Amino acid sequence: MRKKVIAGNWKMNKTNAEAVEMLTELKELVKGINNVDIIIGAPFTALSDAVKVVKGSNIAIAAENVYPKDSGAYTGEVSPAMLKSIGVEYVILGHSERREYFKESDEFINEKVKAVLAAGMLPILCIGEKLEERESGKTSEVTETQIRSGLKDLTAEEAKKVIVAYEPVWAIGTGKTATPEMAQETHSQIRDVLISMFGNETAEEMIIQYGGSMKPDNAVELLAQKDIDGGLIGGASLKASSFAEIVVAGK
Repeated sequence: MRKKVIAGNWKMNKTNAEAVEMLTELKELVKGINNVDIIIGAPFTALSDAVKVVKGSNIAIAAENVYPKDSGAYTGEVSPAMLKSIGVEYVILGHSERREYFKESDEFINEKVKAVLAAGMLPILCIGEKLEERESGKTSEVTETQIRSGLKDLTAEEAKKVIVAYEPVWAIGTGKTATPEMAQETHSQIRDVLISMFGNETAEEMIIQYGGSMKPDNAVELLAQKDIDGGLIGGASLKASSFAEIVVAGK
């Protein structure tokens, strides 16, 4: 039985003070929930304080990006070693906004996945199709390409450490959500690709989150689906109360 993983992605939101306030509140709301893995993805500027606030709690901290080199002349970038040194445990990679606005390729995202694993952290690999791709029947083709590219050259043992987050781009921040049945269909297709890459045993252990506008009012139904193992939460993760409701839905 796969454990549910509920992760928040704050994106470019929250100052240090706001991050500390929210995490302090969240710690109390989710205290004692040990059958769900709880993760918060915070901006670089808040990571150090975020790690300190959640220390000793059941919340882990994720970075929202990384550059796949240990060090060097890469002005403005942050390395896996830097993140690891302050206690970051997860890194969100390949988010549709990184692909769209910053033109990140599948190959570059694969570099990041390998670099995060090499540093001893866990990647959350985002995949998902745009509206026109969904409407033209290319969902499975797009997601398969992104999975195969993102996880290229990984061993089965390495693959087990990767969380896959399926985020239909047309449902991110739009209020639109795939029906539970639509989401389950795509999650099942994703698991089939993982089976073909790494074998049944590994694929059955791997976590596949849903990330298209999951909220307290639809979380229970989505999380009840066979192959939906959690959520990567955007807007609803900015308030401790709404994020905690989704965590509770995963129990």
